Amino acid sequence: MAQFTDQQIIDLCRSSQTRERGFRILVGQYKSKIYWHVRRIIYDHDDANDVTQQVFVKIWKGLDEFRGDSMLFSWIYRIATNESLNYLKRIKSHEMVPLENVTSWLENRVEHEEITGDEIERRLHKALAKLPEKQRLVFNMKFFEDLKFREISDILKVTEGSLKASYHYAVKKIEDSLTHD
Repeated sequence: MAQFTDQQIIDLCRSSQTRERGFRILVGQYKSKIYWHVRRIIYDHDDANDVTQQVFVKIWKGLDEFRGDSMLFSWIYRIATNESLNYLKRIKSHEMVPLENVTSWLENRVEHEEITGDEIERRLHKALAKLPEKQRLVFNMKFFEDLKFREISDILKVTEGSLKASYHYAVKKIEDSLTHD
């Protein structure tokens, strides 16, 4: 499939004659990226699929409100991040997971989830599960998705300096976890 620029996708989505085609292109170009972004936040494959579907429903409903203040990809990632975090909040309240036990709940999901790769990857994901939410998000976006701090800043609406500090602390905690566990 040919790659379209974000602007081309927006133009297609804004025209009533090409809106559905534009949205299909948007989904085609972003579905895998969004799935993995969501999966790195909530770990479970089935839940990540459900949340990814919710993300695209929200995008479809919100296309007319997209003002272009940020890049399309930033807007999509912000929706995916918010939907993932909202999912975790719902799980916490429905499963009665106390806030202080969220880390062990996520670690348990990593332990029981099929994560491809070897033991070091499983240990990395366990170390990630122990991180505070913001550090985990920043690390995932920087390390796995290779986003620039400027892009992450646009997605999370946080200063680049704050993101760099969060990333630095995340890396240190992960290194400590991998060398001491």
